[in-house]
Amino acid sequence: MFMLPTRFGFFFAAALFAMLLVAINYGNGLAYGFTFLLGAMALTSMLYTHRNLAGTILQVHAPEPVFAGEAALFPLQIANEAAQSRPGIWVLYGDRQQRVDLPPRGSETSALNVATTHRGTVRAPIVRLSTAFPFGLLYTWSAALHPQTQGLVYPRPAPPQPLPQVPDRERYQQPGNRPEGDDFMGLRNYQNSDPPRHVHWKAAARGQGLLTKRFGGAGAGVLWIDWDETREPTTEARLSLMCRWVLDAEEQGAHYGLRLPGVTLSPDHGYKHQHRCLAALATWGLGDV
Repeated sequence: MFMLPTRFGFFFAAALFAMLLVAINYGNGLAYGFTFLLGAMALTSMLYTHRNLAGTILQVHAPEPVFAGEAALFPLQIANEAAQSRPGIWVLYGDRQQRVDLPPRGSETSALNVATTHRGTVRAPIVRLSTAFPFGLLYTWSAALHPQTQGLVYPRPAPPQPLPQVPDRERYQQPGNRPEGDDFMGLRNYQNSDPPRHVHWKAAARGQGLLTKRFGGAGAGVLWIDWDETREPTTEARLSLMCRWVLDAEEQGAHYGLRLPGVTLSPDHGYKHQHRCLAALATWGLGDV
């Protein structure tokens, strides 16, 4: 750790020097005593400032995936194993700073807000800890922590567009299909007799009320989100459009697969499958990221 006077500390030192000159000039014992008392307090504060930061434990965790243009939030945990509290600790990263007050033998959780501009991965920023406790005369800071933690950044979704229409749609012919079939046909208002697995829970979470997914046909239609079906002028525009199709296909409850040059993901549905598809789009063509 390193330590330097603050701006207020320099003014305080100048005031002490002026008081010492006055005490010497007038030979005033009380002025001597008051000057040395304040000087001793300043020297003692060095110990407390150093101790307020020494021994803290800092951990940076991976964030949830985000889309390009959104902020990645790296969870940050600062732990205090000492029996005394540690107030007034500042977390410094980039041009940002956050204050945390650590309780005795406790920890505080915060987040590092990192902007993203393109798909792929985003790395946690360099982090330092600093404090000027208790008097603000001196401040100390830790060595830079270079976390190796990374977050995943999906492509920025393109504006909504119709899902691709595949001419020869594959169908799963399974014994014991429900009478209503497995092809997604749209949404209708919820009825008490509807099974919970057909409820469109995402719409309910957005405050749109309870809706039920309607199905029809004899088998599950397979939708392929294919690189060759896109006609966008650039690679990033193609990936953005495919990202939009993945989101819309999952939203509509479709059974969908993904085809990229050199990458094929078998048809499926659900959050895990959506993440696999979006992760493939995020890292495609970037090599080792």
